[in-house]
Amino acid sequence: MRIAPQFLAAAVAAALFSTTTVAAELTGTLKKIKDSGTITLGHRDASIPFSYLGNEPGKPVGYAHDLQLQVVEAIKQELGMPELKVRYNLVTSQTRIPLVQNGTVDLECGSTTNNLERQRQVDFSVGIFEVGTRLLTRKTSGINDFADLSGKNVVTTAGTTSERLLKAMNAEKKMRMNIISAKDHGESFLMLESNRAVAFMMDDALLYGEMAKAKKPDDWVVVGEPQSYEIYGCMVRKGDPAFKQVVDNAISATYASGQINEIYAKWFQSPVPPKGLNLNFPMSDELKKLIANPTDKAAEEI
Repeated sequence: MRIAPQFLAAAVAAALFSTTTVAAELTGTLKKIKDSGTITLGHRDASIPFSYLGNEPGKPVGYAHDLQLQVVEAIKQELGMPELKVRYNLVTSQTRIPLVQNGTVDLECGSTTNNLERQRQVDFSVGIFEVGTRLLTRKTSGINDFADLSGKNVVTTAGTTSERLLKAMNAEKKMRMNIISAKDHGESFLMLESNRAVAFMMDDALLYGEMAKAKKPDDWVVVGEPQSYEIYGCMVRKGDPAFKQVVDNAISATYASGQINEIYAKWFQSPVPPKGLNLNFPMSDELKKLIANPTDKAAEEI
């Protein structure tokens, strides 16, 4: 069947109009990605097993990173860009929020707690993990809970909620702790391992990660009543609902399909790089509830 020229012209015009309309509807981060052909992912270098550098130089791996890659696939489909390029940008506890805010990083999935203070600066995806803030210490240290830290050297990582909680506890309870704020989790554990601190306060899953990579993992134990329950989320720029929706939908779809169970087992119940050690960290009831009912609300401190 031959199509009349006037109808063909009308169809072409309609298609062009439709494409132009779709392109015009793109705003914020989705438009930035579409225009540049690249998405920039923020990653950590030592937040085992969430986001860290593995065996390949410059290439991040981890539980949160795998979820981040699920988002990338969803964005490829959303924008019709199967060849979308992925660029990686290293972030720290101190730089992660500014780099998302200023557009250097489009998406950061690591070990970033969703709290009310940070919600004023960035937006968060639905939760990707739930942790309790506890202590890592030597089995022979005599430290069993936070009350045992009075007058002692305690290390935590700068720019984290654990640092803020520890300083508040020290002031309110007059515990006379000497609080050491290390630049990252690796340096925090080094302070502990070299006996410059008796305990390392951080999110329990991260503490298990540090313990797993220790020279003698059996020398260490995670102790203490959690001082907060915290939910990790992926960070996106504030006020960009279209991009946040794509991120939320991709993570929620990973939960609904059951694929999250494979990702969890891979990073928390199997040998992980670089040393091939197993964290042996079963999925908590809190995380199971979060996966069943994803939310982007901040977890409340105890």
